[in-house]
This record gives sequence, structure tokens and C-alpha cells, in this order.
Amino acid sequence: MADLPLLLEPEQLADLLPLDNVLVIDQSKAETFVEGHIPGAVHLDFKRLQRPGTPVPGLLPEVSDLEAVFSELGLTPDTHVICSDDEGGGWAGRLIWVLDCIGHTKYSYINGGIVAWRQAGLPQETGTVTPQASDYKITAINPDATFTKAQVLDNLGKLDFAIWDARSAAEYTGEKVISARGGHIPGAVNYEWTRGMDKDRGLRINDLDAFRTLLSGLGIDETKRIATHCQTHHRSGYTYLVGKILGFDIRGYAGSWSEWGNDENTPVVTGTEPN
Repeated sequence: MADLPLLLEPEQLADLLPLDNVLVIDQSKAETFVEGHIPGAVHLDFKRLQRPGTPVPGLLPEVSDLEAVFSELGLTPDTHVICSDDEGGGWAGRLIWVLDCIGHTKYSYINGGIVAWRQAGLPQETGTVTPQASDYKITAINPDATFTKAQVLDNLGKLDFAIWDARSAAEYTGEKVISARGGHIPGAVNYEWTRGMDKDRGLRINDLDAFRTLLSGLGIDETKRIATHCQTHHRSGYTYLVGKILGFDIRGYAGSWSEWGNDENTPVVTGTEPN
């Protein structure tokens, strides 16, 4: 198998298929997957990577649930995972965060997912797929992929710490309230996730050099430890992915605003300014 980069263009993958020890996991809507998917791909319902029965659905599922999911998909310790979705990288990025959490670091993201794949006119298969199951075991959870609420609180105001809020501007300012309180974490900067996608190029990530410069202007760069979040750590799956591609020290705040905004003891800022 070729040494695959983290950011993989659709045309690159199409030229390499089929590949041994590679698992393409597609988190598109079920109907989108059936209509057409990358040859050899398996489908994963994104809800399987959210913790059920909690008011904070962005948290990592239990280890037993994760082992069941990845065993059903056929993951092995030697498998290189290629992540795709139909929305430009939110669910695919969250999958990469989950893989980081379980210590499985062999993965790539197809730039633009199935949207870019189809735009490029690349081959597709149709119908449902039954994966060849495995027996995947998780030996430990890696804490270095995640910031907890307590860690975010401990780091507020530190010069080497930044928060990338991937929600909409209305959620950030407090105009739109989803949790008990609206607004944002003190010091957080807002760059809504879909603004980072090129809608004319199949939802591929915007030019990386320009993206890096833009984020640096917001105070998000390689000199900072970065926490990224949204409401449930779905949209911030994309920003987590972008941060990794750019080489940033980035972690997902999995509790996100569903945790922070529902805790009456956490500090909240409203309006357009970070503080």
C-alpha cells in the first residue's frame, strides 16, 4: 500500500484503487451512499460515534460501543482508514477525532468527500454494502485529542491558548440560543465551519496557504494550543481536521456548547468580540 497523506485528493485515490489494508468509511446520508459511493466503501451512520442518552451528545461513546462499531466495519490495527462524507468534512473530521482518541493514527480524508468525487466524475458503486467484520479491540483512550471543560476553564486567558468556535455567527454572539444560555466562551474566536469549504470545487477545503493566513489573523496558529468546538462537536469535527492538516496543536472540546452553555457556572460572553 502506498503511504497515503492526511489530505487525499479524490483523483489521487481513484488512481490507486483497489488498495490492500484500506477501509473507506463513508458517513454520508444512507440514501446518498446507496445512490453512489466510492468503490469498496462501507457506510457508517454518524450517530454511532455520538454518546447516546446524554444531554452532551458530543462526548466519546463508551469503549465497548466503539469496539462494536469498528468491528462491524472490519477495522484492524493495520488498516488505513479513508474518511468521507457528503457535507465537506464535518462527520469525516469527527471520525478522525475518534480515531485519534482510540489511538488509531492511520487515516486520510478525501478532500470534499463524495461531493468532490462525483464532481470529478470518478467511478462509483451503488447499493448497500455488508462489511467483512473483524474483532477490533481498544487498549486505551488517548487524552491528548480532547480538551475537557475543566481544562478549557484552566487555560482561559493564557497567551498560548486559543479557542476556535465553529458555530454560526448568530450562535456566537448569543442572538441564536440553543442551550440554556447563548454566547461564547471568553476569548473564543468565531469562524463558521462551512466558510472553510470551496463550494465551487465540491466542498474541498479552501486553499491551505490562504486559510493558514486567515486563521493566523484570528490568533489561531502553530504557536497556540487550540481547542475547537461547536454545539455537539460535529461541525468542529471539520475545524479539528483542518487544524491537523495545517499542523496545529489542536484538540476537540467534545462537550462543546451543549455542555458549556447549559452549565450556569461557566463564564459566557455575548456580542461580536471575543472578550
